[in-house]
Amino acid sequence: MNETIPRETFSFLSRLQENNTREWFTENKKEFKEIEKEVKQFYNQLGEHLNKHDQIDKVKIFRIYRDVRFSKDKTPYKTHFGGSFHRVKPRLRGGYYLHIQPNNESFIATGFWEPNKDDLLRIRKEFEMDDTEIRKIINKKAFKDTWGPFVGDEVKTAPKGFSKEHAAIDLIKKKQFIFTKKLTDKEVTSPDFMTQIDTYFKAIRPFFNYMSEVLTTDLNGVSLFEE
Repeated sequence: MNETIPRETFSFLSRLQENNTREWFTENKKEFKEIEKEVKQFYNQLGEHLNKHDQIDKVKIFRIYRDVRFSKDKTPYKTHFGGSFHRVKPRLRGGYYLHIQPNNESFIATGFWEPNKDDLLRIRKEFEMDDTEIRKIINKKAFKDTWGPFVGDEVKTAPKGFSKEHAAIDLIKKKQFIFTKKLTDKEVTSPDFMTQIDTYFKAIRPFFNYMSEVLTTDLNGVSLFEE
């Protein structure tokens, strides 16, 4: 299996960005298919690495074709590769994402992109009740050095039913709980890229363990599943 991203990936995606037409893509589809095959192997191999220390039930590699039905941008192809890794639900929550794009635009992301209404309320209620543990996790030096602060959407003041004066309002008002890390082209094509990403993803586990416990228990800490 392939454990590196081929250097030709960036070259092809750069040319695609300059020639984002069906005609050009058709002429170069053979090259694309060869690169895509290697990239898919990388994603699947990364999924196997994650399964050595986590439980991944699905590796989803997104197609190169854009959905332009509701977009002002009618270019037919994405100029990046993207893939997500879903943890085994319902007991494990959270997910991983790898984005490959030229010109140092690659990144990895992890966390909770779109918590459903019930999950979001449960998370907010937990932070309202006690934000000690989550802050201890995300403020730990090793964690911050790897992932930095939360990113993602949030409400302007306070969600309905919560006080804007609450000490944990900075956490409560978030609608997404995401961490991202930018990657250079050099990092992506380096021989140890697979190992490095795996190390970054391992570092998120205290956060995932905490959030999974929150989302699988009620406010009294009682499991939502029958034992």
